Amino acid sequence: MNKDIQHYNDTQSAIDSEICNLLSAGINLQLKEEESKIWHAHPVWFIDGNPIVGYSKLKAGIRLMFWSGADFEETELKVGSGKFKDASITYTEIEQVNLEHLARWIEKSKVIQWDYKNVVKRKGVLVRLA
Repeated sequence: MNKDIQHYNDTQSAIDSEICNLLSAGINLQLKEEESKIWHAHPVWFIDGNPIVGYSKLKAGIRLMFWSGADFEETELKVGSGKFKDASITYTEIEQVNLEHLARWIEKSKVIQWDYKNVVKRKGVLVRLA
């Protein structure tokens, strides 16, 4: 595991740390060859420089976010504000994390991608990657 991500996980409360460790292990199983790092203060995994999945500590719990998740057609994922194509789920207990769902969402994230890597260059306009 990326040492910076492990440090992030270790700095959380005991319950949140368990959730973060489970999420990172599940993500790493599916994206083991892809780049991962702390980006904008939280763990994120990338495919070809494009952010795919990450998680962060919020007041409500640990939020798992997929940058292109709005197009996954998954009822468990809450679609973001509408400006972008993100969708997320928030966990407060480790028992809430379903690794089968996580694996399915990650597989979808490999084929359903919006080009966040170049969104600034395109002045906020998102383009779907083929």
